[in-house]
Amino acid sequence: MVRQSGKLSFIGLGLYDENGITLAGLDRIRSADVVFAEFYTSKLSEGALERLSAMTNKEIMALGREEVEDGTRILEEAKEKNVALLVAGDPMTATTHIDLRLRAHKESIDTEVIHGSSALTAVPGLLGLQHYKFGRTTTLPFPQEGYSPTSPYDMIMENLDRGLHTLVLLDIDAENSRYMSANEGFHLLQEMERRMGKGAAKDDSIVCVVARAGSPDCVVAAGPLSKLIAMDFGGPLHSIVIPGRLHFMEEESLGQWTNGKDG
Repeated sequence: MVRQSGKLSFIGLGLYDENGITLAGLDRIRSADVVFAEFYTSKLSEGALERLSAMTNKEIMALGREEVEDGTRILEEAKEKNVALLVAGDPMTATTHIDLRLRAHKESIDTEVIHGSSALTAVPGLLGLQHYKFGRTTTLPFPQEGYSPTSPYDMIMENLDRGLHTLVLLDIDAENSRYMSANEGFHLLQEMERRMGKGAAKDDSIVCVVARAGSPDCVVAAGPLSKLIAMDFGGPLHSIVIPGRLHFMEEESLGQWTNGKDG
């Protein structure tokens, strides 16, 4: 199969605003013929996309979820042009982007990945928890009529049984500007606890919250669920961590955040 003359670059924007992008990422945007962006898997602060457009002197076209998952527009452009797809966080943490890269390879389109900082590493780091002691990550979805899965609870319980921490990502409905808060997440976990009763989310369970990782007003908090569920963590994005067995250094680290201090 003949190689296409274009290229598709997946560029991570980092955690909070336009200043989180790497220098390599900026260079790729400036040299791109077409620049797309998607924010249904995460988000940046208000106005960040416009400021990034001004920094790079490039028009940035935001795509909806269906356009990214379909991928046709992106791949067609990338057959003959240098295309950049901008993604908040790190682009390869979402299966949609991995699938798009595989499809590009099948169509003989060259690809590259410019990584960005991700909540998967930033949240444990802010809390002072050891990355290698985390089990599988799970996501709490917004409840819908007839759909109330307990699989996130099961994953937390499985990690706890192994002494591992759990990073709990919270659902995003970008099209409706709806971002699950840690408080909503805790209420969902309490409901699952009432149904499952295995002890993963009791009132005295130690839990953690990181809000707006990477931002100047990042909030980091740890303590019993009954306390954190009533706290105000401010605007999105929020993440929850359910700790497993703690090393003494991890215990000391979490002790810093019992009052919800800035990170």
